[in-house]
Amino acid sequence: MGATGNVGRPLVQALAEAGEQVTAVSRGVSDAGVPEGVRHAQADMTDPESLRPVFDGADALFLHDGGGSAHPFSPQDILDVAKAGGVGRVVWLSSQGVVTRTQSSSHGDVGRSREDAVRQSGMDWTILRPGGFHSNAYAWAGSIRTGRTVAAPFGDVGLPTVDPADIAGVAATTLREDGHTGRFYELTGPDLGTPRQRAEAIGDALGEPIRFIEQTREEARAQMLQFMPELVVETTLDILGEPTLAEQRISPDVERVLGRTPRTFADWVQRHIAAFR
Repeated sequence: MGATGNVGRPLVQALAEAGEQVTAVSRGVSDAGVPEGVRHAQADMTDPESLRPVFDGADALFLHDGGGSAHPFSPQDILDVAKAGGVGRVVWLSSQGVVTRTQSSSHGDVGRSREDAVRQSGMDWTILRPGGFHSNAYAWAGSIRTGRTVAAPFGDVGLPTVDPADIAGVAATTLREDGHTGRFYELTGPDLGTPRQRAEAIGDALGEPIRFIEQTREEARAQMLQFMPELVVETTLDILGEPTLAEQRISPDVERVLGRTPRTFADWVQRHIAAFR
């Protein structure tokens, strides 16, 4: 569930290409971007009873909250309905911040309670904990298109952001294959990258220089508050500005599950450069 986002789209594609019967579930009514042959269902996760037809005949479920704040829901209620419908396996997309930001109610308490619901569901479960996404750079697309500039705080602080397609690859594998029950997978990219370096990578792909403007924390905070809750903003800025050693650690889990190194940010940019032209 959550079939239209940065992870959901490549996950649905990967499962369809593997020959699985997939039902792509999202809040919207459009099936744009859903591969041919894939059933699309509109559903409201805040109304678990409405999901019973979706789970009929399914044996595995991918579930995440899409960031959590806009449409809060109860994972426990959804998992109960899924289990009653015959679903025996669940892969939950969580967040690295659940374990690295234990004092933050936005990333810690809420995230841990949702992971607990998955672990106590009585289903075979796997929990994925990615750090930041390569695709967060979409936030720069407008300023790059109009002025070839990027504004961001903490320009020289590195984090190992991960390709959403790699998250989707790990999710597809754990949904389809045995041997992953009860596992937590921390998902990162292959190297540390700073905002300044990511802006340079986009410029290299465009063949034009990108001017990097370093924001203060307060400038970034004011901008982020326009579309994110305050607790999430503060925690995000803490991670971006003063990451823990755990948040800068490059995890081997993508390679362990997929048998290849994670994709770099530069590779992600090449595949999505149209968004920045």
